[in-house]
Amino acid sequence: MSTVLYNAPVFGPIHSRRLGISLGINLMPADGKVCSFDCIYCECGFNKDFRPKSPRPSREETAKALEAKLIEMSANGERPDVLTFAGNGEPTGHPHFAEIIDDTIALRNKYCPEAKVSVLTNSTFIHRPEVHAALMKVDNNILKLDTVNPQYINKVDRPVGHYDVDEIIAGLASFGGHAIIQTMFMKGEGVDNTGEEFVIPWLEALKVIKPSQVMIYTIDRETPDKTLLKATHEDLDAIKERVQELGIQCSASY
Repeated sequence: MSTVLYNAPVFGPIHSRRLGISLGINLMPADGKVCSFDCIYCECGFNKDFRPKSPRPSREETAKALEAKLIEMSANGERPDVLTFAGNGEPTGHPHFAEIIDDTIALRNKYCPEAKVSVLTNSTFIHRPEVHAALMKVDNNILKLDTVNPQYINKVDRPVGHYDVDEIIAGLASFGGHAIIQTMFMKGEGVDNTGEEFVIPWLEALKVIKPSQVMIYTIDRETPDKTLLKATHEDLDAIKERVQELGIQCSASY
C-alpha cells in the first residue's frame, strides 16, 4: 500500500484540488499518524499501522520551519496561495494549536500577506474554546461532515473517542457562518453516501450550519480499504446543484 506520511512540520508546496498552491503544516509526529478519526479512506493509512515513536513538533519548531520555508520561497520568487494545516492526523489535537495559529498568521502577514491560512479539521475538537477561537481567526475554517448517519460515521470515519453527530452539527453552527463544510462522497462494499437516504439529512444539516461554502470531493489517492470507489462526476454534480439551490456556494473536486 502506498501511504502518504509527512516527515516534517512543513511540507510542499503542493497543488491542492481545492485550495491552489498549498504549503502544508503538519502538527503530528513525522514518523506516524495521530488522529481522532481512523477513516477507511485516509491517505495516511490506518492508525494502528503507523504508531509514532517521536513527539509532535513543538510550537517553536513549527514556527522556525515555516519561517525558513517562506524565506526560501520568497528568495525563489514563489508565493503560496494558502498555508494549510493538514498532515499526519488531526491538527487541532496539538496542545498548542491556538498559539501555532497565532504564529502562522504573524508569519503570513510578514512574508506572504496575500496567502490564506486554512485548517482541515475533522471537527472533533471544536468544542474546546481555544480551538474554536483559533479557527475563527483563520481564513478557511474547513470542517469535515461526511454524513449525519451514525452507522456510516462509525463504519467509515471511525471516531476514536466520543462522537455525537448532533453535538458536532451544533458546534459547526456555532461558527456563525465562518465555516466551510468538507464532505467526502464515495462508494464501495457496503459504503455509499451518495443516495437520498444520506444526502437529504446532510442537506438539512447544512441548513442548520449555514456555512459560507461547501466543498464536496471524492477519492483521489490510494486508500487503505481497497474496496472503495470514487463517486461519479454525475453524483457530485447533482449534489453540488442541490447545495447551490440552498443558496450556499459549493465546489466539487473529482
